[in-house]
Amino acid sequence: MDDAYVATPLLRQGPFVRFLYVRIAASVALQMQGLAVGWQMYVLTGSSFALGLVGLVQFIPSLGLFLVTGQAADRFDRRIVAASAQTVEALAVAVLAATTASGLLTPGLLLAMAFIIGGGRAFEQPSLQSVLPNIVPAPVLPRAIAAANSAAQTAVVAGPALGGVLLVVSPSLTFAICAVLWLSAAAIMLGVAMKQTFAGREPMDLKTLFSGFVFIARNTAVLGAITLDLFAVLLGSTTALLPVFASDIFPTGPLGFGALRAAPAAGAIVAALLLTRRPIVRRIGHAMFGAVAVYGAATVLFALSPNFALATVALVVVGAADLVSVVIRQSLVQLHTPDAMRGRVFAVNSMFTATSNQLGTFRAGTAAALLGTVPTVLLGGLSTLAVVLIGAAIFRDLFHTDRYEPRQVKV
Repeated sequence: MDDAYVATPLLRQGPFVRFLYVRIAASVALQMQGLAVGWQMYVLTGSSFALGLVGLVQFIPSLGLFLVTGQAADRFDRRIVAASAQTVEALAVAVLAATTASGLLTPGLLLAMAFIIGGGRAFEQPSLQSVLPNIVPAPVLPRAIAAANSAAQTAVVAGPALGGVLLVVSPSLTFAICAVLWLSAAAIMLGVAMKQTFAGREPMDLKTLFSGFVFIARNTAVLGAITLDLFAVLLGSTTALLPVFASDIFPTGPLGFGALRAAPAAGAIVAALLLTRRPIVRRIGHAMFGAVAVYGAATVLFALSPNFALATVALVVVGAADLVSVVIRQSLVQLHTPDAMRGRVFAVNSMFTATSNQLGTFRAGTAAALLGTVPTVLLGGLSTLAVVLIGAAIFRDLFHTDRYEPRQVKV
């Protein structure tokens, strides 16, 4: 990779710009369908437990398929794998658009299509995350990760905001636009040129199947970052309960729901833009633990907020803190992992992420049905703060990590 290419601004590099479009379009589609599925499920059932089930059915494919999805990302063209998965997701939301328009939508069908979308995501994420180092050189990878996350989080703001408006107009239109966005992302993904090529593929055996786990287990800083993120989001996530806040606690309807969903992404955009210009290069372990602590404290503030405005501000802080920890975790994984096995490592990483997000959704919905909405969110924030203290004691290597220094770990 020549010096001129490294010095070229990221937004003037065609492959990276096309990659950004894929991230933005796919993120908008994902957020809009999540908003629409959650709202429609609550309208049909009025049950917080049913909202938790949506997270559970999206988590199951990530857990059951991660060995296969990692192999797919490492053995085949990552662009084709990601585009194929996005096409499957588009077909699933097209079914929801058609059945909503015809009045045939049921909670069971919502769960079935959420399961299919979860399966598509299970294949999409390892390939999409693994392809970035094949597009930009290692010296600018942390900036590229921050920029990609900034673009994706911009989409996460636009998705719920646009979705909230479209839900008022027509839920079926919301699902239809999601389908168009995913199809366009698939088409653009196939045209992304890669500056780096893949190494030779390893033979298929038990060692290669589980090598992602082995690699992470032997790299204690990466293991700590993934584990800390998993438990923080698993215990502290509030996303599944936002329909309840918008409907019952702060009765603002679909527009308020969209604003609450967009608030964390707004905070993430600000954090990502700052990290793009001034990336964290020293004391990254301290930065990660500090970010997760702020995430937990802001979640507690959200639970105790007496009004919609303060709750929205708390969610902005939640999103900013979460973005910092995500960029640090992704940079550690990208820079410490050989290209030939990035798919398998990111498949494990995606499985952990799905566990924290989707299983966290199920945990939140189930706990809210038993304990109430506000006590569940409060307990989640306090649990996240406890995770920070315990994690700092267990993962000392991560806590004391100073720089992003790639380390080769034998597998």
